[in-house]
Amino acid sequence: GGTGDLYVEIRVADHPRFERHGNDLLTSLRISMTAAALGAHREIEALDGVVEVEIEPGVHSGQLIGFRGRGVPSLRHRRRGDLVVRIDVETPSDLTPEEEQLLRRLAEIRDEDVAPPAPGFLSKIKSAFQ
Repeated sequence: GGTGDLYVEIRVADHPRFERHGNDLLTSLRISMTAAALGAHREIEALDGVVEVEIEPGVHSGQLIGFRGRGVPSLRHRRRGDLVVRIDVETPSDLTPEEEQLLRRLAEIRDEDVAPPAPGFLSKIKSAFQ
């Protein structure tokens, strides 16, 4: 063919764990509420190996932890983007009676206002006959 312009279109597929923002990568790390309150160490897989995430005590859901130079390599410079880890704190559900008792005791110690315990099966039957 003759001379002319060549146009190349590149599409980058979505990744199951990473969300790309330029050369930066965003990923989520789910942790328990106890790990959020007390702190923890977790490992996550990055593009070029494992990264150890140090979770400080008292971390909040949605908090971001950055790792400089662990993102996507730049095509124009010798730099790399950053890896950003978003902390997602899991709130427990379907508590055992012992777990609920421990959380209620903690709320009491911290002077926090929480909902009263849900009535049990026997309480519901008793109230039906009153």
